[in-house]
Amino acid sequence: MKFKVMFFTLLLFIALFTGCGNQNDNINPNTPSDISPTVTAPAEATTDDAAPDVVTTASIVDEEDAFLKAISNEGTWIICIIKDMTIDQELNLEGEFKNGKKDDDGNDVVQRKIALYSQDEERNITARYTLTAPKLTINSPKASIQHGTFKGDLYVNVSDFELVDTTIDGNVYFTSEEAQSTFKMDDTSEITGVQELQK
Repeated sequence: MKFKVMFFTLLLFIALFTGCGNQNDNINPNTPSDISPTVTAPAEATTDDAAPDVVTTASIVDEEDAFLKAISNEGTWIICIIKDMTIDQELNLEGEFKNGKKDDDGNDVVQRKIALYSQDEERNITARYTLTAPKLTINSPKASIQHGTFKGDLYVNVSDFELVDTTIDGNVYFTSEEAQSTFKMDDTSEITGVQELQK
């Protein structure tokens, strides 16, 4: 059975490689399926609506340098880790990104996601990962952390931040009342420490 899966995976890889030529979509079939092969995103997080758009792809990372680049304002709208990672420095999720979808009014949907899991073709979660760092500051609007564990303290500077099936093994600090009042977490998420407003 494993041979068949490996054989078909190899055939799929060859077909994609041949069909895409020199393009590198950087997509893994075991990563979250809402990854769009190409996504339009601002080059930088600015308040200037005339900021140029660039084409970006999802980041699937297993090394510290790649993760740090992916969460920067030059990164991607979705960052997927594929193993447990420990980073011995403070992290900042920066930039405003669009996920390639449109809302009911035809506007680009702003979203940023740290995916701490892998899934199969039927979207069943096959693995959950732990990201460990002393501190993670959320500066990207409409951001979320999904289906894993973050070990460290979380600082939320933006509105509409969300935890989806995620454990925060640490404290969550909100830097504004708006960030605190618009924060959401589902029933399967957990925060082991305090949730406090810190201005």
